[in-house]
Amino acid sequence: MVILVRASLVQQLLRHLAKAARQGDTTAMAQRSILITGCSSGIGHDAAHALARRGWRVFATCRQQADCTRLRAEGLESLQLDNSDPASIAAALAEILERTGGTLDAVFNNGAYGIPGLVEANLFGYFDIIRQVIPVFRRQGHGRVVNCSSVLGLTALRWRGAYIATKFAMEGLTDTLRLELRNEPFHFILIEPGPVTSMIRQKARVQFERWIDWQNSASRSRYEKALIPRLYDDRNKPDPFELPPSAVTAKLIHALESRRPRPRYFVTTPTYAIAILKRLLTTRLLDRLASRV
Repeated sequence: MVILVRASLVQQLLRHLAKAARQGDTTAMAQRSILITGCSSGIGHDAAHALARRGWRVFATCRQQADCTRLRAEGLESLQLDNSDPASIAAALAEILERTGGTLDAVFNNGAYGIPGLVEANLFGYFDIIRQVIPVFRRQGHGRVVNCSSVLGLTALRWRGAYIATKFAMEGLTDTLRLELRNEPFHFILIEPGPVTSMIRQKARVQFERWIDWQNSASRSRYEKALIPRLYDDRNKPDPFELPPSAVTAKLIHALESRRPRPRYFVTTPTYAIAILKRLLTTRLLDRLASRV
């Protein structure tokens, strides 16, 4: 009787594995792999550790080699990838595909610059990665790309023009990829966080000092009164709407592991609010509200 029961269990397991193979369910057949950009801190760092704990093979990338070394000491598989450098992107992807035997299940495009946003890093780098992984997805018959957008991909605010332009473009390009490749077994997904605890403001200072000649600007007084104090303010002012990076990771897990992921995932109250207001209010009214922020 015991032998018969065990034989029955084995048969059930074999049927389950055969069904998984027919359906392309890689979760049952092999360890899933994901490339995550911008893992030195914040959202990327939290997502890399959380997915590794869930059994994913995580390739956690950073711009700086020192950050990669630190992540490896934390137990992550980390290598260098700079979104603003096409050669760095190509080299990182080649290394990842060599390590996996030519497969990659998902990409989480997260790494980006803050104020002022660099178009090369915030947009072109994302889609350079996507362009190179689509042939991999085709060969293996599946794949997911999750692009980390922002509430500023839904609405404009003053002082953030370059960053907003990249996020608006990312929204449109992601939607276009979803439409153009809807008959392929791929998913193109947007995550739209609002205020999330991170070091984006501190890291933005380097880019601001490198690219913005505010001292010679016709709007120098506005820089001095409005932007500079906020950008260099390190006091921990409480934000009633701010959430930890784990709130983004929770949405990312659903986007990666759900059989039917949503095209968009909102994170934080302001993002939900803006999405609703864009449906209800005229552009003129929205401009009035945004001008007060």
